[in-house]
Amino acid sequence: MSFILARRTQRMNSSAIREILKVTERPGVLSMAGGLPAPASFPIDALQRACAQVLSTQGAAALQYATTEGLPPLREWIARRLSRGGWQVDASQVLITTGSQQGLDLMGKVMLDEGSPVLVEQPTYLGALQAFSPCEPVFKPWAADAEGPLPQAMASAEPVRLAYLVPSYQNPSGHCIGDARRRALAEQARRSHTPVVEDDPYGELWFDTPPPPPLAAHAPEQVVYLGSFSKVLAPGLRVGYIVTPQGGRADTLALRAKLLQAKQASDLHTPALNQRIILQLLDSGFDLDGHLDTVRDRYRAQRDAMAAALSRHLPHGCTWRLPQGGMFFWVTCPEHIDTSQKLSRAVEAGVAYVPGVSFYAGCAPGQSSSLRLSFVTLSPLQIEEAVVRLASCLT
Repeated sequence: MSFILARRTQRMNSSAIREILKVTERPGVLSMAGGLPAPASFPIDALQRACAQVLSTQGAAALQYATTEGLPPLREWIARRLSRGGWQVDASQVLITTGSQQGLDLMGKVMLDEGSPVLVEQPTYLGALQAFSPCEPVFKPWAADAEGPLPQAMASAEPVRLAYLVPSYQNPSGHCIGDARRRALAEQARRSHTPVVEDDPYGELWFDTPPPPPLAAHAPEQVVYLGSFSKVLAPGLRVGYIVTPQGGRADTLALRAKLLQAKQASDLHTPALNQRIILQLLDSGFDLDGHLDTVRDRYRAQRDAMAAALSRHLPHGCTWRLPQGGMFFWVTCPEHIDTSQKLSRAVEAGVAYVPGVSFYAGCAPGQSSSLRLSFVTLSPLQIEEAVVRLASCLT
């Protein structure tokens, strides 16, 4: 008998970014494509000490099966850290996930049916579209202005199953939604009973001032918050978390229970060793805030180098906004420039980026003439050369 694939696999697609990264492994290619943290930012020595301590004192427990919810002390640490800004989080709300990408996958599995309407920003995080697509939702472009998604879009005649957004230093646009708009979005979510998935992997990567409090701080009963250690420590640890809504409403409790069951079915639990290494690191005197200050200083310098290079070299008509945090520039080129068609020429010239069309759920003005650039894995000198090469391909 032949292998007959499920219909939902037709909605599965390879990540455009992962495919581009394969090409950029060629010698001499300067890649501004991947959303990869700078390897120099990884606290390798501290993690090595934490790993040795865990294996010498907790080896059996670290290598054994663990609870699906995650290590209780790690969940408590996450709750305490998130509660520093006035948002009160209890450890019972926290579910440890294998990266925040798994959080998106689990939310899709428990919230979406075929045809479920989902509000998404234009552009939006490609990984969210990948995670939700096998559930066969209908993506609805979220109307926006210069400040971000419009709250009134959640009050449309057709209720949506969930609304998804990245409010702090968005991937791919780098935009950070201001406090007033966040409050308005939270209030509208509450009034319209719209479930919101708030994805926040970049919130700690601010350069001059921290971002406003998350939407979850203003509508804790209506927002599911996703966080991760990938950008603040190292992505190879694959440890993230979901913060489920507050309160004892029946739907909230059902969501919490079904997320747990979905994770059990997916991978039983996030690797206990990795969870214990992170907890040991955080409990051993490691200065996480000092570490983040160092990362921010590094990324700010790289951001400034790219901003200067873009101003010097990109063709007339290309526009971008200076990101105040995160890892990305979003560049809009003149309409006659198709960045997907230009990519092969760029790789031949020794530079790579991600065409903007990859980040759209549907048609939108300017999607074929936009591109995303990551500035955190190249040195300032490499950034200068990479932008020179890019400019030569866009003319």
